[in-house]
Amino acid sequence: MGHTTINGAGEFYHHYPRTATIVAVRARGGSNCMAVAWHCSLSKSPPLYGVSLSPKRLTLGLIMEAGEFSVNFMPLEKAELIASVGGVSGTDTDKFERFDIATVAPLKTQAPVLAEAYACYECRLVEHRTYGDHVWLVGEVLATHYAEGLFTAEQVVDVEKVAPALYLGAELYTTTDRRTVRHLDRKVYGKR
Repeated sequence: MGHTTINGAGEFYHHYPRTATIVAVRARGGSNCMAVAWHCSLSKSPPLYGVSLSPKRLTLGLIMEAGEFSVNFMPLEKAELIASVGGVSGTDTDKFERFDIATVAPLKTQAPVLAEAYACYECRLVEHRTYGDHVWLVGEVLATHYAEGLFTAEQVVDVEKVAPALYLGAELYTTTDRRTVRHLDRKVYGKR
């Protein structure tokens, strides 16, 4: 396979696909949410999860005030909702009302838990740091919500039952091809 080389990161889409999420917060007497594709797990013990937000976003300021947030993992059939909450500012719009976003009661925080998410982490903000043009927020996962029947006994998402929304960059969404899932035990393969 041939490779092309450019200076810098170009459009910076080469690291996709990424699971598309909706990060939500409750502050100032209301709720707000936004689409986030830059996020990842950081530690299992304690359970830490990070999200990267632009300082231009209202949601960042609200999370800093509230000291907590939720990360909602959405199925592909909700890609229009992800794009919608990512395409309008919460400064002059109540996104929960405008897009008729249903929530369920959070367990440990006040952060909204989206009813249509197949999984959600409720997080307490433990650290934040600016890197370049984004702020990295580290949250300790205080509670996990997940849809019954959509996960295996090992709590792995069952792609036979849910199609996670994956963001490709450039406003493109896709999901997994259930036929390509392979179990490759690293203990077995590591002995080769």
